[in-house]
Amino acid sequence: MDYFKTSIDQLHEQLRSGKVTSSQLVDETLAGINQLDAEVDAFLALNADGAKEKAAAVDAAGIADDQPLAGVPIAIKDNIVTKGVVTTAASKMLANFNPIYDATVMQKLDAAGAINVGKTNMDEFAMGSSTENSAFKTTKNAWDHTRVPGGSSGGSAAAVAAGEVIAALGSDTGGSIRQPAAFNGIVGVKPTYGRVSRWGLIAFSSSLDQIGTLTRHVKDAAQLLNVIAGHDERDSTTADTPVPDFTAKIGQDIKGMKIALPKEYLGKGVDPAVADKIKAAAKQFEDMGATVTEVSLPHTQYAVPSYYIIASSEASSNLQRFDGIRYGFRAKDVKNIEDVYVRSRSEGFGPEVKRRIMLGTFSLSAGFYDAYFKKAGQVRTLITRDFEDVFKDYDLIIGPTTPTVAFKIGEKVTDPVTMYMNDILTIPVNLAGLPAASVPAGFVDGMPVGLQLIGKHFDESTIFQVAAAFEAQNDYLAQIPGGQVR
Repeated sequence: MDYFKTSIDQLHEQLRSGKVTSSQLVDETLAGINQLDAEVDAFLALNADGAKEKAAAVDAAGIADDQPLAGVPIAIKDNIVTKGVVTTAASKMLANFNPIYDATVMQKLDAAGAINVGKTNMDEFAMGSSTENSAFKTTKNAWDHTRVPGGSSGGSAAAVAAGEVIAALGSDTGGSIRQPAAFNGIVGVKPTYGRVSRWGLIAFSSSLDQIGTLTRHVKDAAQLLNVIAGHDERDSTTADTPVPDFTAKIGQDIKGMKIALPKEYLGKGVDPAVADKIKAAAKQFEDMGATVTEVSLPHTQYAVPSYYIIASSEASSNLQRFDGIRYGFRAKDVKNIEDVYVRSRSEGFGPEVKRRIMLGTFSLSAGFYDAYFKKAGQVRTLITRDFEDVFKDYDLIIGPTTPTVAFKIGEKVTDPVTMYMNDILTIPVNLAGLPAASVPAGFVDGMPVGLQLIGKHFDESTIFQVAAAFEAQNDYLAQIPGGQVR
């Protein structure tokens, strides 16, 4: 199946009309993955038998008109727990972990008839911005195999961009859906913190993590979010808030809408060519009847250091459970209990994970808690207030998703600070718990540029409305420079 030219609505129509069965769709999908993934390396494991069994069940039951995802193959980031399918978080620590239950989002997808065809590569425990930190392989950018796909949801983004699947789930802690979406020229949506259950998501930073979507089209993302969103009694951080139909405002014009463009998002460190694409997008919004005004988010410059203190501290706490005793990797030929702990964690975790555990443990230590973790929390509050002040007068905030286009594999992996700064434009959204999306906004040097749309808490619908209006004006799928994906 060539997902490159289709949408969830088109697939639904074909399945409903009998032009194709779910079983045929799964077979074609698996064949396409086997052909394409040798170059992209997006998948860590395929769920071939499970996908075929589910497809047969969907075909037998039939597909209702209000089941747009029924029979549709979807890829899943490998930090989302899947019953009977190895879930590794791309770490040696969990190389043989076969879960006995499904994450809430997987239960919801299963109930909607969607089909999990496999688990995608990522940075180990979602810690990274390039998918070079995986313990198993390096995923390539779907446009240029010498470049990174972004991270940590690089496998999911590359699989969608390469046409292996039409949609995928990812997780976003500091930009891990939006940044790879931008690098691969697709749509990536991070919902409001608490909109989607994290039950069954292997925790990195519990106050920042959020499951979201990666698709080719805006409406596809809205349809997928319709299914996975909602309150979950097993996750106390999910909001008991009604879930609207996220497709309802798609197709509505944006005339009269007030859009903010922070000056900090086009400043030092942002490639001028990338900034030009965002300015062009702002002009298009004005031509569609919106007003775009420059604003300030003054504490943006402090987002990266405060994020890495908070996220690493929470990671230090969350990853204590991997001790070589209960489950996960256990070192061999150990001499005593201390040896079990030290060697299992030393051998089971990769360099980036160990770096962040040490940073987090230091920040939480008795002598430094007030100076680092407490101060980072205070900065987080200031960043949140910056957004609140802007949203008193504006409907949406726009800017680049990333400062540059995708960089070369190996270019930044030895310089953690430079790598961390790549997320400077996405991290503030997570600190404030806001919803945001990245949509294609053109090309620089033949590589995709992402436009970031940031909305008010629980106002994903406005993001989808504006993103769809922008998408309708710019058919970037038809403008792909030759030789990259198709």
